[in-house]
Amino acid sequence: MTDDDGDYRIERDSLGEMEVPADAYWGAQTQRAVGNFPVSGLTFQRRFIRALGIVKKAAAEANLELGLLEEDKADPILEAATEVIDGEHDDQFPVDIFQTGSGTSSNMNANEVIANRATEIYGGEIGSREIHPNDHVNYGQSSNDVIPTAMHVAALEAVEKDVMPGLETLAAELEAKEAAFDDVVKTGRTHLQDATPVRLGQEFGGYRTQIEKGIERVGATKERLGELALGGTATGTGLNTHPEFPKLAAENISAETGLEFREADNHFEAQAAHDAMSEAHSALRTVAGSMNKIANDLRLLASGPRNGLGEIEQPENQPGSSIMPGKINPVVAESVNQVHKQVLGNDTAVSAGAARGEIDLNLYKPVLAYNFLQSASLIANSAEVFGERFVGKLEANADYCRKRVDQSMALATALNPAIGYDAASKVAKKALEEGKSVREVAVGEGYLSEAEADEVLDPRAMTERVILGADE
Repeated sequence: MTDDDGDYRIERDSLGEMEVPADAYWGAQTQRAVGNFPVSGLTFQRRFIRALGIVKKAAAEANLELGLLEEDKADPILEAATEVIDGEHDDQFPVDIFQTGSGTSSNMNANEVIANRATEIYGGEIGSREIHPNDHVNYGQSSNDVIPTAMHVAALEAVEKDVMPGLETLAAELEAKEAAFDDVVKTGRTHLQDATPVRLGQEFGGYRTQIEKGIERVGATKERLGELALGGTATGTGLNTHPEFPKLAAENISAETGLEFREADNHFEAQAAHDAMSEAHSALRTVAGSMNKIANDLRLLASGPRNGLGEIEQPENQPGSSIMPGKINPVVAESVNQVHKQVLGNDTAVSAGAARGEIDLNLYKPVLAYNFLQSASLIANSAEVFGERFVGKLEANADYCRKRVDQSMALATALNPAIGYDAASKVAKKALEEGKSVREVAVGEGYLSEAEADEVLDPRAMTERVILGADE
């Protein structure tokens, strides 16, 4: 039924009639949710909508195979669900993130969109329920197992297809600089004070390792994200679903995504707790912290260009100041810093929400899903941009680094085995007081000959595990 002006149609649910926009595929329950939750203006991301389509398609395939859904009804559902998977109906998912904690509104949103679109494909009239959102699209399912299943599908796809490639790009760029800067000897720094020499390539090797370990940490969560709640229905018992449904549906989801999914070890755990989401987001938080550390370090090393550390030259990504001509700022690195802070905030929401499952159902599902996917997207995008537009374009100020090393008081550390700690301290203090190098004082005061100084005070040699000047 449509109004005279064609602006809306009448849809029905168990509470009665609702006016729904005439051109919408969603139905009464979705419309009620739009009215009930005008909270944030935030709606689910593409990955989650895609996951809902995947779950509904997999469920329909399983029910068809089990003889629980007639082929003439199943085929339109499969076609409509595929359209949702492909992103053809993203504008049909208007429900706010801050909704019922089970995500029922979003599950019904998917059921209604797929049912109405399938009815249209079937040759019926939208809203007629010839293909029913509950009886057909949601058959053998509950919001309580659909939404956590979609959470895991979306999260694992985000990890595998977004986060991992982004981090691998960053790791590769860091590895390239590790090799390129291997011969650049520079001043090490501890407590932000001069320390014994290092090679710039060694520092970048540390950064590369951080990101590679981050990839391992994120990857280690995939097995538990691969567990699916589908088949537990309302409370975890599996009431109203076929005993073979969970296994078949999981196999169908694996086939659709190309990733490994399986039925949850325990459906009560899968629906009442979301430890896997918390664990996986913790890995995202850790790698965001690694990226933040690297970005901060590179900002410091590139500080200047004349009155900072100035050991590396940053790319000129954009003009840095609206008032200071010629100024270039580390804008990409600063973007990474900000991503880290957002991910930290998201982690608080995810960890707190995951810890509040009450009896047989966790009621923080939508906010868990949204924040996880936001963090995954931020990390994936910023890692790729950071690698390609900042790290990959860095240059080393090799001559400047070497000059500063030669003037470093920390070179006196290498004197310890040769002349002892106390004498080395005297050399360092005298060099600092008189504005001389450690080498000049050590030779001038007779602690070392020129030949001995060449061996003991070789900055390049100090970057290896060695005791310089020790008797062989």
